[in-house]
Amino acid sequence: MPSLRVPDCSNARVLVVGDVMLDRYWFGDVSRISPEAPVPVVHIQRTEERPGGAANVARNIASLGGKATLLSVVGDDEAGRSLAALLEKEHVTTLFHKDAQLPTTVKLRVIGRQQQLLRIDFETPPSREVLEDKLDDFESLVDSVDIVILSDYGKGGLTHVSKMIKAAKAHGKRILVDPKGDDFARYRGATLLTPNRGEFRQVAGRWKDESDLAMRAEALRSELDLEALLVTRSEEGMSLFSSAGAMHEPTQAQEVYDVSGAGDTVIATLGLMMAAGVEMPEAVRIANRAAGVVVGKLGTATVSRDELILSLG
Repeated sequence: MPSLRVPDCSNARVLVVGDVMLDRYWFGDVSRISPEAPVPVVHIQRTEERPGGAANVARNIASLGGKATLLSVVGDDEAGRSLAALLEKEHVTTLFHKDAQLPTTVKLRVIGRQQQLLRIDFETPPSREVLEDKLDDFESLVDSVDIVILSDYGKGGLTHVSKMIKAAKAHGKRILVDPKGDDFARYRGATLLTPNRGEFRQVAGRWKDESDLAMRAEALRSELDLEALLVTRSEEGMSLFSSAGAMHEPTQAQEVYDVSGAGDTVIATLGLMMAAGVEMPEAVRIANRAAGVVVGKLGTATVSRDELILSLG
């Protein structure tokens, strides 16, 4: 198999649309159990904030040297402003619609002794009015990019996903979707879907062996009129199903520290490589290496161009 090469991505333009969130991390020491309940007492010593969800997809694209534009809905609040500021520092172009009735989605993780002890989520679906406005912006933006990524975290930011896919196709753009839920019909006509193993099983049912998996994947690909389907399978690697057949890419051996956000890195790398002219099978192989780098980091993390080149040996 030919060696992999990371192309020049400086002119590759990717539009990311979907659910954004602010990931907050509170790090501390655990030295005793609370006298009030059988839970650890965490003495917080430092805090961190990182872009999450579709925002993590966009920052991965920027980290790899591509041009990322992010379209989403946030609240008119401190968390939304913090998210915008973080993304500006990471060279992501943002177009955020503010909903005064909506608190920005925040995921707060409490970490003690390098272990996640607790996660607290703050979230409310955006109003339909704000989402309609976002659809208008999508139509005006789509012509200026090479690839569209729709990152669905099930928070309501992609209520009009079917219309977005039709609009992007009408403009001759390829659409990559990270799906959520058990209704994949709304992603009909996309270029590529990237469900993880559990998401695919929820839609296609359990498979007995690899040939059964391939048959179920091909049936779903045909039903949804997809060019390809990429099933990410955690420690089993990832499998690409297309008209050319099935291609399996095994996991790269490494110490897994945290798998949160790995799916963001996969679709970000895949979309950016395709935007830079890389064929899909090779882009999948490169994305697999990128995921191998990012799972060795804590929390929602990115992979840099230099780290990716190094991982390709």
